[in-house]
Amino acid sequence: MNPPTERGGWWHEYVCPAHGVELAHVGFDSGNFPAGGVPCSYGCRVDTPAVRGAWTVLAHHFWARRIRLLSYDGGGADLLTSYARLYSELTKAGEHEQAQGWMQRGRLFHQALTDAVWGVPIAHSILNLAGKAELSETLPMLDGMVEGARRARDAMVAQDKFSSNYTAWFNALGTTASQAAAAVRGEAWSGAAEWLTGERGQFAHLEAATGEDGWEWEASTYYHGFVLRAYLLSLRGFDPSLVPDRLEKMIAALASIATDGGILPALHDGPYLRVPLALEWLEIVALARQFTTGHSLDAVAARALAEVGPEYDGLEDKLTNWFDGSPRNALFQRELVSSCYAVMRVPGIHAILDHGPHGGSHGHHDKLALYLYGATTPWQPDPGQVPYGHAQWRAHYKSVAAHPTLRIDNLEPAEATGELTREANSVTATIAGWYDGVRATRRLIAGDNYLVDVVRVTADREREIVLQFRPDVELTVEVGPDAFRTTWTGDETLYGYHVSRGAVPVTRPGAGPADDPQRVRTWVDWTVAGADATYCSVYSTAPVDVAVTGDVLTVDGHEHLIGGL
Repeated sequence: MNPPTERGGWWHEYVCPAHGVELAHVGFDSGNFPAGGVPCSYGCRVDTPAVRGAWTVLAHHFWARRIRLLSYDGGGADLLTSYARLYSELTKAGEHEQAQGWMQRGRLFHQALTDAVWGVPIAHSILNLAGKAELSETLPMLDGMVEGARRARDAMVAQDKFSSNYTAWFNALGTTASQAAAAVRGEAWSGAAEWLTGERGQFAHLEAATGEDGWEWEASTYYHGFVLRAYLLSLRGFDPSLVPDRLEKMIAALASIATDGGILPALHDGPYLRVPLALEWLEIVALARQFTTGHSLDAVAARALAEVGPEYDGLEDKLTNWFDGSPRNALFQRELVSSCYAVMRVPGIHAILDHGPHGGSHGHHDKLALYLYGATTPWQPDPGQVPYGHAQWRAHYKSVAAHPTLRIDNLEPAEATGELTREANSVTATIAGWYDGVRATRRLIAGDNYLVDVVRVTADREREIVLQFRPDVELTVEVGPDAFRTTWTGDETLYGYHVSRGAVPVTRPGAGPADDPQRVRTWVDWTVAGADATYCSVYSTAPVDVAVTGDVLTVDGHEHLIGGL
């Protein structure tokens, strides 16, 4: 039962090359790579240098979490001392020479970012035990972490990448490692000006990396949480009332996309489902509860706890008295419309319309995508992303074909941002410039117990125009004389009524979300050949009466002017 004794690689290589699934988390506690290779859920055994390096990353992180858990009960000092010796030995050669060219090189791992994510819990463990155990041997490691964080942050500034999610973690490492070093030396900490409040500190990064609505600029659920977690971990012992309001907006933004049953849609890059991510959500919620009374994330924590299952270790319950001050009284409510997403809720249906900026390298070709959830059922979810080391599946989940949006002539669109307008009971997103000569709008109308979705496309010439359905539940399609109906069957059932002049619903097998690309689902490509197309759908959790007469859509006696089909 020992940590690994080798430097780590890049965890995103921890993926089956055949099936695209993340490999099994086995053998971490032994410190020894599994004999015969790491298994995947389809029976493969994978043993390559890249997978060995990725396994070593995850094993080191496993031990950082274990030590952190022990430290809250006064244990782990011997492990920290031995880790400090190992760290000095493994990193004496300097930067990791096997890192890929695009990476900011780390010392213990390929990436400096991975060094920081591993170093923060190690530093917190030392801080927990300072004054209770002899930890002087950890000082060279802590000092090296601080210098490494400073060097890495300076490199991001020099590359004009200060707003990168990397910077949040470099600041988090600089904060926690310098605090731990001061505590071991018996000195007062004097690093707040450099790591928190200064011109390159966390508060400056918070303003640079998020918008007025609180969304981290990449508009990814995962990277939003990734940065938020770094901020919260940096603020141990800090008064919440002295933190910029933008951090509370980040918490509200996260809550705004969560369903009533706690599903956090995997918008843009990030895992669809992953136990280590669920553990991170538990940590974020535990800290957010102490930061603001208006966190609105209890359902997220409950769902994350269910996802963790037998791997639950209760770490977040140890994170008490994190801040030096009471939680802020809630200043912000969950915004249903932001610069990135519009959220519409009708009874039983949670809909998200993607309209905002692309999101840089973590963005997907998903403008005008409509994601549909019940409280606990992902009827038509954002499919998320596989570990980045699998180039082929990564390209698929980034593509327009993987998302419930429009596809033109089977081409990838350009990066683009839509324009959103809002009325009393509806929102409309408009986009142009993504496909040459094509303009499209998507309007969502909230009814009493149903959702209306109207999509319009105009092109400068005849094109193949496809509106895509991408379920993660059993989907049945029934074609009638004037429309077709769909039934989406999960824990909750969704009913759809769909009508369009000249459009043909073509069903075909397609990949499920990114946690398992081998899971086959029924895809629908609602196809028109022409220079314009209009599609109208009505969604409800119980069957409704629908009729279309000219420009008027009637649902259970309620009329909506939608324009001609």
